[in-house]
Amino acid sequence: MRVRPISPDRLVTELAERLARTGTPGRLRVAVDGPPAAGPDALARALVDPLRAAGRPVLHVRAGDFLRPASVRLEHGRTNPDAYYESWLDEPGLRREVLDPAGPDGSGRLLPSLWDTAADRASRAAYVELPPGGVVLVSGALLLGGTLPFDLTVHLVLSPAALERRTDAALRWTLPAFARYAGEVDPASFADVVVRADDPRRPALVEPA
Repeated sequence: MRVRPISPDRLVTELAERLARTGTPGRLRVAVDGPPAAGPDALARALVDPLRAAGRPVLHVRAGDFLRPASVRLEHGRTNPDAYYESWLDEPGLRREVLDPAGPDGSGRLLPSLWDTAADRASRAAYVELPPGGVVLVSGALLLGGTLPFDLTVHLVLSPAALERRTDAALRWTLPAFARYAGEVDPASFADVVVRADDPRRPALVEPA
């Protein structure tokens, strides 16, 4: 493998260009996967305007808006890394409301958010129509360990030391979950695009030699 340093702006440009020229039946379903410390939500947001400028309709969906209710999510406590890894994300809801409707035979009628975690109730968001040829960017953590149907996957990877250093103190309890993810799923071994993000000012693309 070859590691190619790249500026943050150039990373956004190259990713947007790749997504813009990637065709698939229906809409392009893209995962932007990584721990919060790597900024997957920020990267997905940065891709929206370049994709629209390239003529691709875009919807950005945060996985954090598709978590399970607190009664399920926090059943084993607020800081249980195994529960965070295994059951916080409402994968069936994300699939039903976003990924399946964006698929080859889908209606294109997508729900941008399902659950308001602060209020612990349904978000009551309105459905959005994403036309054929559109791109849905789903950003968040631990997206590639299950059976979610993505057409293209981007994985932001941090070394264990960088992950510990850059993770907010209030979220340090999640570190064992990301260690499990790296060991059991190893998304860096199969994601379509792998970005080393130890230093947010100096990312690097991991490419075939």
